[in-house]
Amino acid sequence: MIKIGIDAMGGDFAPEVAIEGAVMSLKHIAKDSRIVLYGDQKRIRELLKKHNCPEDNFDIVATTEVIEMGDHPAKAFVSKRDSSITVGFRDLSEGKIDGFASAGSTGAMMVGSMQVIKPIEGVIRPVLATLIPTVSAERGIGRAVLMDVGLNVDAKPEVLAQYGLLGSIYAKSALNIDNPRVALLNIGEEEGKGNAQSKAAYDLMKADGRYNFVGNVEASYMLTGRIGDVVVADAFVGNSLLKMAEALYRINSRLGAVPSLRRMLRPILGRIIPKLYWQDDFWKAMNAESVGGLQVMGVNAPVMIGHGSSSARAICSMICSIERDIKSNFPAKLREALKETKSEAEDKE
Repeated sequence: MIKIGIDAMGGDFAPEVAIEGAVMSLKHIAKDSRIVLYGDQKRIRELLKKHNCPEDNFDIVATTEVIEMGDHPAKAFVSKRDSSITVGFRDLSEGKIDGFASAGSTGAMMVGSMQVIKPIEGVIRPVLATLIPTVSAERGIGRAVLMDVGLNVDAKPEVLAQYGLLGSIYAKSALNIDNPRVALLNIGEEEGKGNAQSKAAYDLMKADGRYNFVGNVEASYMLTGRIGDVVVADAFVGNSLLKMAEALYRINSRLGAVPSLRRMLRPILGRIIPKLYWQDDFWKAMNAESVGGLQVMGVNAPVMIGHGSSSARAICSMICSIERDIKSNFPAKLREALKETKSEAEDKE
């Protein structure tokens, strides 16, 4: 049995939305997966009763404090020792749960990831990653890992190069992609394009034989199969692209609500968005609620951070995503890969 820790007090609409999402997820997670809810025990029980859900479907860990969005993350993590986030990370570090997810304070979640769970030995800088949909005539609708989307805005070339390894191992273990294609986001596809950072990163990634580096990729292919299976960028660029994709989804949703406007604008948008993009399945995959959150890659246990405004559906997706990540055993596989690299380097010396 695996145990999935969920912060019931995290998010703008917690605990109501968090509990509703947890109840929804019971239909989607495996029978041998158990959700552990952290938060106000009395309120959790009231909400489960409201949803006609027996409380014995969950484990409940009672906590008395909440790290609010306006709190200083590091100070609150230490001072609020009985907060849902602090207790959740404590249990994760002690092996009482196998992964932890929250739509609460991003800063506090990163403090817990870095100071309690800690980066895997050999990881230069952990990274925030997410899944984006891709579509092509050959492969249909798929998914790609985009990293970094919010942590290291000034990543050094060696950090970007290592992202390629993290993303490749994740794509193999969690997404079951054989020999994932790793690409570097750049202003052109040709070798030698870009600024000093991207040129240096390209050289390092090309020389790294631990993953299938396929070269540069342009943002114009961001949602197509040409982008590869893993896309590497610093957080400044990655986060900007993620928000652009979210805006594109909102535009399509509004067009869908006004059929005549959609018909009028389709020829224009069709020049930017290939015909395949108008498939309903693609737009469902574009909805951030179907992803649920961001993976913290490079730390010793699965951690996922959801958006503060997450809906019940988004919480449900977050639970399903972290269940997948737990089962993938990604941190252990990354540790093993880095140990092998260290041993090979020592042998050469």
